Amino acid sequence: MNENKTTVERMFPFVLRSGILLVGRETLARSKGRLHFVLLTTDLSEKSRERMIQDFCYYPIVQRWTSADLEVFFGVKGAKVVGFRKSGLAQSIYAELKSFRVNKPITPVRAEGKRDDSAVEARPEPASGQGRVSSSTRTERTFARPERSSDRSSRPGGGWARRDNQSRPRAKRAGSSAPPRPRA
Repeated sequence: MNENKTTVERMFPFVLRSGILLVGRETLARSKGRLHFVLLTTDLSEKSRERMIQDFCYYPIVQRWTSADLEVFFGVKGAKVVGFRKSGLAQSIYAELKSFRVNKPITPVRAEGKRDDSAVEARPEPASGQGRVSSSTRTERTFARPERSSDRSSRPGGGWARRDNQSRPRAKRAGSSAPPRPRA
């Protein structure tokens, strides 16, 4: 073995032991939810490289080493595309290989209905020279009691009763008519 291994190359035996290596394009396509980053070889064709960048635009892609080097490191023959599952080891390897990244991952847009931090309404800024915001510009929230309907008003608390299992008395087990056992 070569004594001049880089720190990344020293981590590769642990990749094999932990089983976080994903080999091949189809395997990567099936494992997108568990994928941390993609490693492309330098001998990959330009057309394949562009297609991988397009298909995996949400993940960091690193290009380094040849397929012969990957065969030495991981024991996989002819693999030009490998990926690493999400793990602490994969984070450490990616941190070392970040300088060889060929794309900047796109952050996906949040789906509707989920909270987006950019959509949070900002509070109004105080005018220059004023220490406080006047009460006319401040938004105040008030909470009103819901209107009582005829079926709710008959309940104790007028519609504000708890609706979980803790507010109900416990039901006895069906079929157990024996008296409770005394504790010793």
